[in-house]
Amino acid sequence: MSYFMNSEILLGEKLLEVLYILMGLILVYTGIKNLLDKSNPHRYGTGYFWCALGIVIAGGRFIPSMISGVLIFSMTIPAILKKVSKGKSKLPSKEYMQQMSDKLGMKIFIPALSIGVFAIIFALFTKLGALVGVGAGVLVAILILMFYSKNNKPTTFLDDAADMLGTVGPLSMLPMLLASLGAVFTSAGVGTVISSAVGTIVPQGNVVVGIIIYAFGMMLFTIIMGNAFAAITVMTVGIGAPFVLAYGANPALIGMLALTCGYCGTLLTPMAANFNIVPVAMLEMKDKYGVIKNQWFIAIFMFVFQVVYMILFK
Repeated sequence: MSYFMNSEILLGEKLLEVLYILMGLILVYTGIKNLLDKSNPHRYGTGYFWCALGIVIAGGRFIPSMISGVLIFSMTIPAILKKVSKGKSKLPSKEYMQQMSDKLGMKIFIPALSIGVFAIIFALFTKLGALVGVGAGVLVAILILMFYSKNNKPTTFLDDAADMLGTVGPLSMLPMLLASLGAVFTSAGVGTVISSAVGTIVPQGNVVVGIIIYAFGMMLFTIIMGNAFAAITVMTVGIGAPFVLAYGANPALIGMLALTCGYCGTLLTPMAANFNIVPVAMLEMKDKYGVIKNQWFIAIFMFVFQVVYMILFK
């Protein structure tokens, strides 16, 4: 039995490698497409940025870490100099999209729904993991869309992906870098430094004060890092474990709500690019902080509620 479980886990890892390679190839395609697009005013910077990112994602497991580091560092240069821009779009006309919407009706949501369904199936019933399920769901969604219309060819999806990446721009790499930052902070011993500093403030054994500082730390670090999963490791090592859990607080309740306190920080920061900046770019909103401005009250309300809940039911 354990042999089959280990084999399934190994298969999941191999499939993840395949997904990363496919993702990298799409990024390289985006780079080459922009490099050849003479209508793009920054085609060389744009081409280099996407090709470098694609090589790192596709070959990061196989190329030396020094080379990956150089590529990551170098591709930030055109981004900083604002030499990464969107080329010519190949999106269908609004008339065509409206025509297909009228033809398909509610069936238009089936491809998107299949991605979530496959993610849940793979997470609950296999050892392959939800991420592999998302990849499988995307492939199924592509097949459904090709069944819907003969105009949906493989190049159609590549062009759509390149167009979306061009709309989002360099911000697409921010979540990956911020997620890595959490591991760097943990390895560097930031949690231990925080623990020493907090130890001079929190009265020994005062769990209530520990919870409040832990929750604020989660929200603040998530605002800085843009990723609650990256923040929780550092904050739990530095504050949660020594000043809250060590005194008998329920680890399941405290850990769960501390993470959601971090999510409140996600709602308040432009560093959470996927949630707050990408929608602005895709919807072409005039106010780049418009999403955050509409979320701050909910974030503060939920944060206060969760802190009170932790204190009452710890």
